[in-house]
Amino acid sequence: MSSSPEQHRCERRDLVGPYALAALERDEAELMDAHLPTCAECQREYQALRPVTSTLTAWRAQTLPLPEPLWDRLAKRIASEPRQRNDQKVDIPSPSNPPARGWPEPRWMEAAPGITCKLLSNDSEADRVSMLVRLAPGTAYPPHRHAGSEELYLLEGELWIEDRKLLPGDFNHAEPGTSDQRVWSETGCMCLLITSPSDQLG
Repeated sequence: MSSSPEQHRCERRDLVGPYALAALERDEAELMDAHLPTCAECQREYQALRPVTSTLTAWRAQTLPLPEPLWDRLAKRIASEPRQRNDQKVDIPSPSNPPARGWPEPRWMEAAPGITCKLLSNDSEADRVSMLVRLAPGTAYPPHRHAGSEELYLLEGELWIEDRKLLPGDFNHAEPGTSDQRVWSETGCMCLLITSPSDQLG
């Protein structure tokens, strides 16, 4: 009986995305520094992410603070809704600084209970932001209407968008004017999100 390709899948492949975006903690990043040159599968995954990382590299020079109204609207909206897991208290540690990648490391900020963000860039003229977003287990993102196109690349964990379940490596695109009523993670997750800061919550 032949084994399926999934049985031979590298166990560190799911870390390639966070590694490429400098989102791993220092110890994990050092392990990937040593592992990547020895694993053809992870090298292919890393090369597949080059368009994303190249775009972010070009945007990092434009990094500016995220407009305050978005943080305020997000915090108020989530605070008004019951958490899906009221019996669990989730602590999200701030990651230690990963190895230097030649640019100032943004800080993780708590946008609302269970949601932390690391702003990578803010293009005010194009009304676009790119950021890493973490949802704690059992956390839902409020219903929202997209002011512009939204691109989401899942790096860790599982994320539900309506009735679609995303796993690490999955990509989701939303057109301007469309809405997401149900976005949540049972396991907790981290994603790269490129979107408009003018999305309407509620």
